[in-house]
Amino acid sequence: MKKKSLFLSYTELSKPRILFLVLITTTIGYYLGTGGDLSSSLYLNLLAGVALTCAGSSALNHYLEREYDSKMLRTQNRPLPSGTILPSHALTFGILLVLFGIVILYVGINILASFLALLASFLYILVYTPMKRVSWLNTTCGAVPGAIPPLIGWAAGTGTLNFQAGMLFLILFIWQHPHFYAIGWMFKDDYQRAGFKMLPCLETDGKKTLLHIQWTASALIIASIIPSFIGMSGRLYLIGALFSGILLLLVANGFIHSKSLEDARKLLKATVVYIPVLLLLIVLDANLKAR
Repeated sequence: MKKKSLFLSYTELSKPRILFLVLITTTIGYYLGTGGDLSSSLYLNLLAGVALTCAGSSALNHYLEREYDSKMLRTQNRPLPSGTILPSHALTFGILLVLFGIVILYVGINILASFLALLASFLYILVYTPMKRVSWLNTTCGAVPGAIPPLIGWAAGTGTLNFQAGMLFLILFIWQHPHFYAIGWMFKDDYQRAGFKMLPCLETDGKKTLLHIQWTASALIIASIIPSFIGMSGRLYLIGALFSGILLLLVANGFIHSKSLEDARKLLKATVVYIPVLLLLIVLDANLKAR
């Protein structure tokens, strides 16, 4: 029982939900770049390298924020604040995973994929994490490493990057803003206790937060349909992306008008549903084009 508890604690350090999304978006980039080949050992090396790098980065994030996590209700039971795992162990665990992940990508894939993974890890650990206590721009900075995984997948499959890969990056980059602003609104009291400079914590009326949500939700519609106009996807994706984007904007507008916690939660759920739907559409459309 004790070993299982420790195993689950180390699993929690890797932030499984984030890890799952990272692997999915990496796979999408690889799939689109290679034209649908997921059977090679190259793909397995890609998954292993990205998984280790992402899990290690998350563990290092836990290590750096252990003091602040102990002040927030939603994070005070995490492995480090609760004392389940020693900080030094989490630090070693995180560093080793990142190093192993980068080496696997360098040896088993190519230097571009390994560099992008290292860049994402660096930005997440050493730029985004400390910036959360400095400026509300941390959300935008954090959206950069969050949008890099499809570039890693594309680079792994093709050895290069192009405009189409950049569109995947742009869509994920914009999407993270309404997603994390909704989270910031829901837990702003917690973030304030920890001293994090999240945008919803820094204003009493929430006007800037709501404006940013409206802007980014609207920009997401435009960015999401561009692939259909550059030959990256076709009509199925265009209709689906347009419909999904409008629905997300309607949910965002509902929250903007009510400013309620319930509607913030609805917006969060809408963003969580939106991204897998969009990715599924682009894969289905790619399959139709290949026939």
